[in-house]
Amino acid sequence: MTSTTPAKGDYHWLRSFVAGGVAGCCAKTTIAPLDRVKILLQGQSPHYKHLGVFSTLLNVPKKEGILGLYKGNGAMMVRIFPYGAIQFMAFDKYKKLLNTRVGITGHVHRLMAGSMAGLTAVMFTYPLDVVRARLAFQVTGHHRYSGIVNVFQSVYRMEGVSGFYRGLTPTLIGMAPYAGLSFFTFGTLKSLGLKHFPEKLGRPSSDNPDVLVLKSHINLLCGGVAGAFAQTVSYPLDVTRRRMQLGTALPDSDKCGSPMKTMKYVYETYGIRRGLYRGLSLNYIRCIPSQAMAFTTYEFMKQLLHLN
Repeated sequence: MTSTTPAKGDYHWLRSFVAGGVAGCCAKTTIAPLDRVKILLQGQSPHYKHLGVFSTLLNVPKKEGILGLYKGNGAMMVRIFPYGAIQFMAFDKYKKLLNTRVGITGHVHRLMAGSMAGLTAVMFTYPLDVVRARLAFQVTGHHRYSGIVNVFQSVYRMEGVSGFYRGLTPTLIGMAPYAGLSFFTFGTLKSLGLKHFPEKLGRPSSDNPDVLVLKSHINLLCGGVAGAFAQTVSYPLDVTRRRMQLGTALPDSDKCGSPMKTMKYVYETYGIRRGLYRGLSLNYIRCIPSQAMAFTTYEFMKQLLHLN
């Protein structure tokens, strides 16, 4: 072992935390404009509700300037570093725990560990997600909040502590299959690829030649497939979560008091395609590069920080 390689267990949790945080930030920065448009569509913004995905993407810069596509991204970065850090670190910990303590191995422990990691990350960072959603839903010239601190103050004053957890239940319900299927799909594709096509798809890890890792472009492909599959299953719950998060920012917030009530209202008012799955085409476009970047960056950071 060289002098530059950290000793086994030497701040392993901290290095894993940093790797996950960097992966999350890179992933979200890549798709920040698409995230803004998704929130505007999901919340049926009166300024853009008559537009589709791509027309909204083109009209936001015209109405609010190019930086309008990144509105709420500051709050997102504040949230996503700890979110990504906790999720990836927790996934590794839960996977080892299920393997050594419970005896669950194979594909099942990836699914379970991914779901548990997603739930853990959401619980710790949810108020920041609510703040980010409120900021991103604003349209230039019609501001309700002046910044992150102002959102915290306003939500607490008008809605109390519970306002920071509006939509938590559908988020947790939706996160379990999304995170679980995402980690499960990526891990399964990775293990199958390295098992059956090691020379074509893999290469030795830069920090440990004995460990085989996927080539970067294969990592991107597997991450994209994982994100697309997981998103398809959980999207209606994502719409429900977002409308509950927006709370009093929506004129019909009184009809979105619980997950079932919100989902029923969206379905009866807007239907399936323009309600529960509104913005899904955008989500396919955003989740593929997002998850691809997240998994690829994390795999790169694992080698850089000697986690293999």
